[in-house]
Amino acid sequence: MMIASALSLSRADCKALALTDAYGLHKLVYSLFPEQDGRKRDFLYVDKGGDWNCRRILLLSARRPKTPEFGVIESREIQESFLHKDYYAFEVTVNPTRRNGPSRTTTPIRGRDNLHNWFMQKSSVWGFAVDPDSLHIRNMGVVSFGRENGVTQTHGSATFVGKLQVTNREAFVYSFKNGVGRAKGFGFGLLQIVPLQKQENLNTKEE
Repeated sequence: MMIASALSLSRADCKALALTDAYGLHKLVYSLFPEQDGRKRDFLYVDKGGDWNCRRILLLSARRPKTPEFGVIESREIQESFLHKDYYAFEVTVNPTRRNGPSRTTTPIRGRDNLHNWFMQKSSVWGFAVDPDSLHIRNMGVVSFGRENGVTQTHGSATFVGKLQVTNREAFVYSFKNGVGRAKGFGFGLLQIVPLQKQENLNTKEE
C-alpha cells in the first residue's frame, strides 16, 4: 500500500514553523514520519512551492503521515491499478549526477543538452521510455541545506516534465515507490504521474 498526501501551509503556518529554507522543510517532513526501530526511510517528498498565501508539499509514503501541528494534510491510498497503465504524463525533480567508476564519487550533470541526454539514458533503468519531443527541463540550479552544526550541503536540481511509456513494469513500479536518482531524502526523486488515454500516447505530437 502506498499513500499520496498533500501538505498545505499558510503564510502564518510557515512563520510559526520558522520555515525559511530547504533544510527547515526537510525537518518538517521528517517529523511527520517518526523513526521505526531503525527501519530505512519509507517516504518521498517534493516542494511544489506556491504563492504569497500558501505553500504545498507532495508526499508519497508506505504509511500515513502524522497530523501536523501546523498546516493541513490530505491523504489517500493509491490503488495498485494506478501503476498498471501503459502511458503517463510525468514530472519529477531530481538531483542529476553521474557516478565516476572505481572512485565511486559523483559529478553533477550541467547544461540543458547534457541533462536531456542523461535523463533519456537513465529512464530505461527506471522502467520507462520518454518521448524526446515531450521532454522539457525546468528550474535548473542548486538547493542548499544548511544544518544546525554549520555544515551546508548543496545538491544540483532540475525538474523534468514529459510523457513516458512503461517498458519494464517491475522497474517502473519500484521507481515510483522508491524514487529515482540521488538525494531522495532531501526532496528529490518523487515521480509524479498522471495516466494518459491512448489518443494522448507517445505517438501523438504536440502542436
